[in-house]
Formats: sequence, C-alpha cells, structure tokens
Amino acid sequence: MNPLLGKLHPYPFERLRELTRGITPNPAYKPIGLGIGEPKHATPELIKRALTENLAGLASYPATAGEPKLREACAAWVQRRYGVTLDAATQVLPVIGSREALFSLAQTVIDPSKPGATVVCPNPFYQIYEGAALLAGAQPHYANSDPARNFAVDWASVPAEVWARTQLLYVCSPGNPTGAVMPLAEWKTLFELSDKHGFVIASDECYSEIYFRDEPPLGSLEAATQLGRRDFRNLVALTSLSKRSNVPGMRSGFVAGDAALLKQFLLYRTYHGSAMSPVVQAASIAAWSDEAHVVDNRNLYRTKFAQVTPLLAGVMDVALPDAGFYLWAGVSGGDDVAFALELLAQYNVAVLPGSLLAREAGGVNPGAGRIRMALVAGVDECLEAAQRIVSFIQSR
Repeated sequence: MNPLLGKLHPYPFERLRELTRGITPNPAYKPIGLGIGEPKHATPELIKRALTENLAGLASYPATAGEPKLREACAAWVQRRYGVTLDAATQVLPVIGSREALFSLAQTVIDPSKPGATVVCPNPFYQIYEGAALLAGAQPHYANSDPARNFAVDWASVPAEVWARTQLLYVCSPGNPTGAVMPLAEWKTLFELSDKHGFVIASDECYSEIYFRDEPPLGSLEAATQLGRRDFRNLVALTSLSKRSNVPGMRSGFVAGDAALLKQFLLYRTYHGSAMSPVVQAASIAAWSDEAHVVDNRNLYRTKFAQVTPLLAGVMDVALPDAGFYLWAGVSGGDDVAFALELLAQYNVAVLPGSLLAREAGGVNPGAGRIRMALVAGVDECLEAAQRIVSFIQSR
C-alpha cells in the first residue's frame, strides 16, 4: 500500500461522528443539521431540463478537455463576472467539481524529489488541501487566520525559509469557514512571493457567488488582471457550480489561468480519467449561461443571514461574514467540542467544532473556541436552529 496514506488525518465529519457516538439527541426536537456545507436550495429547472434533454450524450466517450462550447461558456462567465478575458481553448479546463481538481492539481505540480517540498494552506482550512499535499509527497505548512482582521489569513506569519521551499499555495477566498475575502493588496503580496520563489497559487473560489454586500468578492484572475498579470503566471483559479447553482450532485466546475500549467494539468487528467459526462457538460453550459437563478439563490442566503445573524449575535461572538454560507462563531467557555456535543444532546442541532477544521500551528489551534454553522437549509429551519441555540446558551 502507498505509505503516504498513513499520513492522512480523519475527515472532520468522521471525527465528529466518533465524538457523538454515545449521544442520544433530545427526541423532543426534530434534528437540524448545520454541520455539513451541502447546499439545500432547489436545483433550478433550467439545469434539470438540460440534463434530461441531452441524454443522448451518454452514448459517447467525453473528451477530457471538454467540449469547446462548455469551455466557451465558462470563459464567457468569467468575462461577465470579473471583466477578465480568457482563451477558452488554452486557459479553461472543465473539472469534476472543485474538490477533485484541488486534489489532482497538487499531484500535477508537486515535485517530491526536491528536499522539503512544501504546500502552504490557510488554517482553518478545507481538508482536501492537506490530503493533497501529503499524498503528493509534500509537507503542509499552516498559515493561521487572524481574528483581529475578520479572520483574514496572516500570510506574513509564514517564515521566509518556508516560502523558499514552497511549491504550491492554496488560497480560499471567500474563505471556508471564515468567509473572509482577500483584498487586492494581499494578492499583490502573494503574486510577488510566487514570482520570487516559483510556487503555484491554487485559488479556491467556490463560494464567490454567495455574498452580502453590493460589491462581489474580488477573484484571483481579476486581481491578476488589475495588477497587469494577464498571462496569469503560476495562477490557477478553481470554481464550481455546487454552491452557485445548487447542484452538488452534478460534480461540475472548471479551472482557469496559466495556459502552461493547464496544459500539464490536462496531460495528468487524461491518465487520471477525469472527463466530464456529456450530459453534465450540457447542463453546465445552461448553468454558466444563466444568472437569474444565481441572483435568486443569493437573495435566499441574504434573507437567512439577515434574520439569523443578529439573533445569534445577541448571545455569542458572531458577525456577518464577507461572503459564503457559514457563520463562524465564538462560543462561551471556549470549548467548541463540548459546546457542539451539548447542543446536539439538548436541542438536536448539529454544528461543526472549529478545532476539527484546523491544526495546531504557532502554538495555537485557530479554530478552537469557535463553531461553524452552515446556513444551507430553508429560512424557517435556520431560524428555528438559531432560536434553539439562543435558548441553549441562555440555559448554560
């Protein structure tokens, strides 16, 4: 067996299942799950129609590079959303959801034969970053989020000697779980570090279309263009339809950026077996070509957050994030695991302890003392969950 498999950590939800194994939730309440970030809004009809109307595609082997019409639809969306022009033939590649691409990109770009091969990632983080690094033969380095700056990642905390051996940097903006969005000045700093040390930047942007202010979150390709980096050197942006269009089961996204990197990524993927079904490609074209359902989806989240956030803010440390569909809340007493277990037992509401989403770095676990709540269910269910949490905190 691959010995690197032994380095993988249990997934946060596996760890939570173990912690809750002996707990019987209060049967007086129906269960409400805020732990898993799985979209629950209805899938738009236009996407379902595109799926059912293109079943003839099942009779054909798909090309790994995807159909030109799909790449063109993705490039057109980037132009509308960010004002960035891409060559659909060389700078766009469809992927089977951003999770798969985040993992396989590391396998493409990491050279484990170089001493100290390192992958830098935010902390807390999406655990795929860490697993991708470990299975590529690299060591992860964790850059902690800073509560004083709305949980923005403290990139300055990464030592110069770590940057010198870094081969890949994962950025998540808007962030999971914090919701923080990176400003242009931080992108400039990271691009300069990439130029100096030669590492690749993988920008995870799957939450980009769920935001609460008038101005949408800045994207990495947009930042690069504003800074005159129109070749997107050593930059790959990754996005997905799962959150934007409520189709997590469709497994559809795309990557865009440095044409030289994507050429090698495509080579890897032809062997990896990552071709998107023609049926899913047809539905993806429909999804990327329509914004009305995205606006409706965003408004649903805005309604939920506008009602739930002030309710919880009255009893715990929580504020409206920059973007995304998570609330990142501080808990009384500081023990996030105990808080989550007691809440489940007494009020049948599941949340994710923040310490399970992070690693100890610099002597601290930056997720400790906080919980992540995914407001993915309907407005009424999220409000009921918030009211139960208020009652739970007031009763402690």
